[in-house]
Amino acid sequence: MMQDIFGQDTSLKTAAALNEWNGVQMAVLAHSAAAPKHLGALLEAEPEFALAQAAKGMFVLLLGRAELLPTAQEAYAAAKRCEEGALPRERHYIAALEAWLNGRPTAAIAEMEAVLAAHPQDSLAMKMSHAIRFILGDITGMRSSIENVLPSYDPAHKGRGYLLGCHAFALEETGAYDLAEATGRQALWMAPDDAWGLHAVAHVHDMTGNSKAGLEWLTGREEAWAHCNNFRYHVWWHKALMHLDQGQTEEVLALYDREIRQDKTDDYRDISNATSLLMRLELEGVSIGDRWEELADLCANRTEDGCLIFADLHYLLALVGDHRKTDTGKLVQRIHSDAQRNASDSDDRMATPGCNLAIGLEAFGDGNYDNAFSHLSKGRTNLQLAGGSHAQRDVFERVTIDAGLRAGRLDAVEGILNERRTQRGGAEDRFALTRRALISEGRGHASAQSVPAE
Repeated sequence: MMQDIFGQDTSLKTAAALNEWNGVQMAVLAHSAAAPKHLGALLEAEPEFALAQAAKGMFVLLLGRAELLPTAQEAYAAAKRCEEGALPRERHYIAALEAWLNGRPTAAIAEMEAVLAAHPQDSLAMKMSHAIRFILGDITGMRSSIENVLPSYDPAHKGRGYLLGCHAFALEETGAYDLAEATGRQALWMAPDDAWGLHAVAHVHDMTGNSKAGLEWLTGREEAWAHCNNFRYHVWWHKALMHLDQGQTEEVLALYDREIRQDKTDDYRDISNATSLLMRLELEGVSIGDRWEELADLCANRTEDGCLIFADLHYLLALVGDHRKTDTGKLVQRIHSDAQRNASDSDDRMATPGCNLAIGLEAFGDGNYDNAFSHLSKGRTNLQLAGGSHAQRDVFERVTIDAGLRAGRLDAVEGILNERRTQRGGAEDRFALTRRALISEGRGHASAQSVPAE
């Protein structure tokens, strides 16, 4: 029996195939663009390796694209055909893919956790549990999953650096900022291509309002994410956010054009980087030219997708930003239809928080700020369920705050800003400070108007 790079028994038959499987796993941990190449070579060499077929299906589902569901189903069918030769550990991956295809990603997580209970050093299962929890917004689960297996990873384990990178991100998302930064730095020291760990430290600087330190952290470390798939655009996005907090909007637009939208894809992760950045810029009064148009053209074709509410809400940003009222209405209606269907974990998230956020964004685009604020502020109470990170979801928080300001709901907005500050460990960024100044100014005007004339 052949063991993989993490010491796990496999049903592989040849050393060449094992080498490719190790390449797949290490590439997935590093978010490397080389993963599809290794997977293709492996499946060509040993198409009967059920674990690889199941993993392929799970990788496809992580892309959140309705048109790729048949590909994931084909991978599942191939895995089932080969299941008899699979080891018990490998069969959990097949079961995870089946559950996810049936609209139950939470059950897929349970299958990965079953693997980790018996094989805590299976770094691919660790990463997959982490990744699915991420898209579901399960931050406490991300952290507990990592911490359950952490004692099983000695310094020589090939996945330890990447494990620490995942731990750093989970620590940051659960508010343990100091420990997250230290852990992320350790992760990058152990695995210099651990872009996830590097970006976890960037998240710490974002959440603690320290964009200057964040820029210092990323500058000069570009090699840590140059090898990545489209995740590299997300790291550039983080750098752009830091420049925005510094008020360096020309640099933000330059990064947008040169790096973040280097490839004009409609991958929802690339769309989320772009739309959330443009919306942040517009909220600051920055002219972005015709950049919405390119994104809106792509997003108009995705109104019926419905794989992830996180993706749908970012498609909405583009449609609202470019004033595509008809397409905006289509997407809002489809989100409501899916919420009423209530047939999957995804549908639950369309209902909560999806419906309120969708209505709120549409109203914001129409200039109906009081209605926008009412719905967005309701949606924000469950915003975590939309998935993604605090930094990514903050664009919706910012729209909510600015809708409230424009509607004159100053007390309610101040309460949101106070909650935002608490979540960030008492830190305030440029956005929050400028909005607090607007609240003070608004109250000053109200006070002046209420003084009777002599």
